[in-house]
Amino acid sequence: MAYIGSSLLRNTLTMILAGGQGERLHPLTAYRTKPSVPFGGKYRIIDFALSNCLNSGLRKIYVLTQYKSDSLNRHIYEAWNIFNPVLSEFIYSIPPQQKISNNWYTGTSNAILQNLNLTDEPQTEYVLILSGDHIYKMDYLKMLQYHVEKKADLSIASLFVPKDQAKRFGVLGIDSDYKVISFVEKPSSPPEIPDRPGESFVNMGIYIFSSKMLREVLETMNKKKNENSDFGKHVIPFMIKNGYNVQAFRFVDENKKDKPYWVDVGTIDSYYMASMDLINVNPDFNLYDSNWPIRSMNIQAPPVKTISHEGERVGRAFNSLIVDGTIISGGLVERSIIGAHVRVNSYSYVTDSIIMDNVSIGRHARIRRSIIDKNVVIPEGVEIGFDFEEDKKKFTVSETGIVVIPKNYIFEL
Repeated sequence: MAYIGSSLLRNTLTMILAGGQGERLHPLTAYRTKPSVPFGGKYRIIDFALSNCLNSGLRKIYVLTQYKSDSLNRHIYEAWNIFNPVLSEFIYSIPPQQKISNNWYTGTSNAILQNLNLTDEPQTEYVLILSGDHIYKMDYLKMLQYHVEKKADLSIASLFVPKDQAKRFGVLGIDSDYKVISFVEKPSSPPEIPDRPGESFVNMGIYIFSSKMLREVLETMNKKKNENSDFGKHVIPFMIKNGYNVQAFRFVDENKKDKPYWVDVGTIDSYYMASMDLINVNPDFNLYDSNWPIRSMNIQAPPVKTISHEGERVGRAFNSLIVDGTIISGGLVERSIIGAHVRVNSYSYVTDSIIMDNVSIGRHARIRRSIIDKNVVIPEGVEIGFDFEEDKKKFTVSETGIVVIPKNYIFEL
């Protein structure tokens, strides 16, 4: 099995779709694509898919970029430049280049169609296609082995969800052998799993194609002028209709909790909730599993420092994640995620908030249920998150009342 696994890994190319605009995450995506949005203090969202690749043994990776990719490209170069081309390992950012038309990428499958030349190497037998904007842990080798055992043309990673929640996803209809017999995007009445009444199988956006079949399908659809911009809407239904062997792979969660963890932090509220989970005593998502490390850029910074002064100025932090380089000088931080090189000054108060890198919080400032993006200076005495009507005049406020201050924002005094 070890030989089979290593052979599969050597012959598998990974392509990560990382060009999403993430409009519902605005203003966090005002200067960056969704996969490069910071998460958990020291990570970017794409780090989770990339860490899965590394932990699975996959070391031939193309990251397909498009929308505001400067931040993502820089992160990949600085944090993930760890592969050795001499050993046929690599990670490359691939921008849209209008290789086959005058159009930019029009969807997930169109991005792959425009880069089919990257799969031309004779040793590429399988192509793993991932989304760069989901948070989860998965050993892709297990799915590769399943794909080979089933002699599949396409395998789709799928997750059990209650039927009433499946309406938000693409839903697979399967037979008793988990062969996909139907696929519908966001159906009003999702099909149930044969052996699990009341539950449906939803598409996770993780695909394994046999390389020859991937080319055959995309080129055939292109020649016939079929709409082929998206895997879920176009390619998967086409393959089912035309008799290809499409298999559903049941998600195996390496997070090892009672409930499988797979999150799309597509909105401010879902991003905030997933972030706040990390500071719980027993979080749903475990960052501390040494058997499945999450990699990111190694920040060159001094340790976190708390400073207490005479009198009431006591630097304190409770139930929080704090990244290197941060100084809490006479302020109080509770239930928050604090990025690198943050300064929390005397008498200030931060609670239930996400503070990103290089933020300075002035004396007597009060921050509550807020997300403050990078490079913001909070003036002395400012309050954020206590008067939503006043906050709405200046900032984005989510449906649940999370206040978001954009990157590089300058307060008018």
